[in-house]
Amino acid sequence: MKRPTAPLVGSGDPANGSDWVVESSTSILRREPWLEVFEEHIRLPGGRMVNDFYTIRLRDFVVVAPLTEDGHVIMVRHYRHGPRRITRSLPSGFIEGDESPSEAAKRELLEETGYVAKSWSDLGSFVVDGNRRCGTEHVFLATGATRVAEPTSDDLAEATVQLLTPEEASGALWNGEISELATAAGLALAFMNRGKAPSPPRGEG
Repeated sequence: MKRPTAPLVGSGDPANGSDWVVESSTSILRREPWLEVFEEHIRLPGGRMVNDFYTIRLRDFVVVAPLTEDGHVIMVRHYRHGPRRITRSLPSGFIEGDESPSEAAKRELLEETGYVAKSWSDLGSFVVDGNRRCGTEHVFLATGATRVAEPTSDDLAEATVQLLTPEEASGALWNGEISELATAAGLALAFMNRGKAPSPPRGEG
């Protein structure tokens, strides 16, 4: 039986005529291709107007939870300027040009770690912030990963590829070695889906 396709963004009910209505949206800060901030005037279902609601457009990105043949989690240890610290992360990166999320995921895994994977599962797509949006995270589980090359990532900080057991990866999450929500979410979704039948990336199943 074919599994249902992953949700476009989460799994809630779509908006309808009784939900919030954007009366106007004005770009107040734009720095292509990185971000754009909008001031929106919104009419609530009861008629109340909110004239200073802000949303933030950031680029969509992918997060890959890769597992080797023997079940180790492939992670990257590097400096991240957001939390201002060295952290362990899952391979991740922006979707470039006309790439699909699955194409970007495969590229990022190879560039950041030098690994390719036999099987891929689409674990869903989720907005980073429920009110401000702040980009969409596309999460993938990659299994049967093997190393075929040296990493070629051009990130600003040096990175070290590490293989962790699931227990070590879970421990890194709980003891503070992982400081990015995207990685925390990717690991949680991957651990929840281990052993299930693969869910093909949208448009490929």
